[in-house]
Amino acid sequence: MLYAAIEGGGTKFLCAVFDAARRVVAEMQVATGTPEETLGACARFFLPWREEIAAVGIASFGPLEPRAENPRYGRILATPKPGWSGTDLRAPLRAAGFEVPIVVDTDVNGAVLAEWMWGAGQGCEDIVYFTVGTGVGGGALVNGRLVHGSRHSEMGHMRVERAAADVDFAGTCPFHGACLEGLASGPAVLARWGRPGHELPPEHPAWDLEAEYLAQMLQNTLAVLSPERMVLGGGVCSHPGLLEKTREALRRKLGGYWPEFDAESQVLASGLDGRAGLLGALALAMGAD
Repeated sequence: MLYAAIEGGGTKFLCAVFDAARRVVAEMQVATGTPEETLGACARFFLPWREEIAAVGIASFGPLEPRAENPRYGRILATPKPGWSGTDLRAPLRAAGFEVPIVVDTDVNGAVLAEWMWGAGQGCEDIVYFTVGTGVGGGALVNGRLVHGSRHSEMGHMRVERAAADVDFAGTCPFHGACLEGLASGPAVLARWGRPGHELPPEHPAWDLEAEYLAQMLQNTLAVLSPERMVLGGGVCSHPGLLEKTREALRRKLGGYWPEFDAESQVLASGLDGRAGLLGALALAMGAD
């Protein structure tokens, strides 16, 4: 029994065939072009295993419709990604003859499932996963179930209080300017400092500022959902020392209000070596079987 997994990103799509023991049978990467080019390449990649694949999981950038009962299930909604609004992510696979279940959710919802099953969220029923990179997004698992609501979470667009040292920066979000994503994403770091985050040393003031915004993100999440664990992934969060700075900033902000909260054990780095999205797609597929 095999499973097909697709992680859909703004710059690239990752495809993999896994066996039931989570071993990779084959893997491919394709640049994100038009929907026809990109999704067509994904469907062709899986064709040699069509008769053996039990289910397909797609963990994609959004916004998208993740509710199976909705007629627009599996479609990308209004997005700034040119040409992708309205795209049916499942259609090319159906056209290629895949009649198995095809499960679609956001990349961060997939990732939170993967962290729960195999990564830093193991042993918890209530966790939140954040990715901080080209964008900022979050997925939540409450009582062991993904949170969708009227659509799906857009945690990257929560409002945060601007830091006193950051009053002149407009923010990079095209919709909200200085929301969390506009202030703390990788493009925000580049726009503010003129250099990408991986070129900035740990002692650079960028990281104190980043920790400030990430701590606000975590405080807001703790206040709303009270998760057992919050997991940080994405390229920005992998910078040396940022996790420790963020934990310390969060402790200051909590002001002793959650005396039982322990940042070292409840705020963790991703445990999946940068593959939370792809493994999230696998988790979606395995859940459908």
